[in-house]
Amino acid sequence: MMKFTKQNFFFLVGGIIIYIVDIGVDFWVASKYFCQGQYSWSILILCFRALSSLITQIFSYDWFKNDWEGTDTGKLKWIFLVHLFQCGIFIRYWFALKYGCQAAFKQNSSRDASETSPPNVIQKQAVDVVTDINMLRIFKTFLETAPQLFIQIYIFIEHDKNNFCQYAAIIMSFCGISISTVDYQISLRKSLPDKDEFRVLPKLVYLFYKLLTITSWILSISLITILSVRSSVILLIFLWICGFAWTLKQHTTFCKSKKMEYLYRTVVGVILIFTFFNVKGRKTKVCISIYYATHIVVTLGILFVYMFWKPSSIEEIHFIIVSILTILSLVLGIIFLVVYYRCFHPTTYCRPQACSDEVDGETGQKDRVEISRFQNFIMQ
Repeated sequence: MMKFTKQNFFFLVGGIIIYIVDIGVDFWVASKYFCQGQYSWSILILCFRALSSLITQIFSYDWFKNDWEGTDTGKLKWIFLVHLFQCGIFIRYWFALKYGCQAAFKQNSSRDASETSPPNVIQKQAVDVVTDINMLRIFKTFLETAPQLFIQIYIFIEHDKNNFCQYAAIIMSFCGISISTVDYQISLRKSLPDKDEFRVLPKLVYLFYKLLTITSWILSISLITILSVRSSVILLIFLWICGFAWTLKQHTTFCKSKKMEYLYRTVVGVILIFTFFNVKGRKTKVCISIYYATHIVVTLGILFVYMFWKPSSIEEIHFIIVSILTILSLVLGIIFLVVYYRCFHPTTYCRPQACSDEVDGETGQKDRVEISRFQNFIMQ
């Protein structure tokens, strides 16, 4: 297991700030649309915010319940109330700051390194709690941030109405997608012993691969939505059904209860609408090739159809710009994808014996819940 460094701690603090700012921007944009009489957009934004918050709180509380199984029930009741008021993520950030500060700044201090809390145990606590946060942020990104980015781009193209708050929302959406996907990969490599360190160049390549392919896909969906809202809804539902069915076929074992497992598979189905995730940590060459080949075919099909049935309300210059951006981001995204998987993606995943025997060279130190939870999570 790799170390939780001072740099990781400062990134954690930055993530907290961005998370709070993102909440403020969402309510600011929703209020602006409401004041302008565009109630449907305001309600949609708030609905995505409420849905993502509800689901992340459910998973967060379930993880607390599993981790604290057999402990004081009074703590769990208090934790439940906090999650009920949609503030569970802030408890997790508090634990992350606590353990992260110990791991990054105090682990080398002789007075802090005791027999009961050796440095490698502190490191593991810090990495595990940050990993859980990054899991929840992945859920939030594709349940809220990506759909909101789609809404903002659709409004921008269809209604030709833009203002500062809309630009702020688009920028925050791009930042949210970028940070959450990269942070998840960092946590993946820190948590699994067979992963190599995620250095600067691989981070950038991975970031551009995800960001560009997601951007191209969102632009494509925006175009078909302008052409026909019904067609867009049917396409998204069909894609979710395909993603959900594929997740069922993988027989995922992420959650302890069947109800939570089906909720997990439902969320993964939504994630698969926007980007590829390997839910079982197996070789992905065939699956990822089929996934992005399908995206390329559908994207080109949407652009082709749009050339002949373009709505009169859309100016030609807007369509040309969006088409160029869609194709360019798709091509560049696929190039970065190939470069990442050919040059930087670790080919050896965490072996069961490596995870179950020792943690950071310390015999007998096992964490069944954390290891099981992360090993069975979507491993890209």
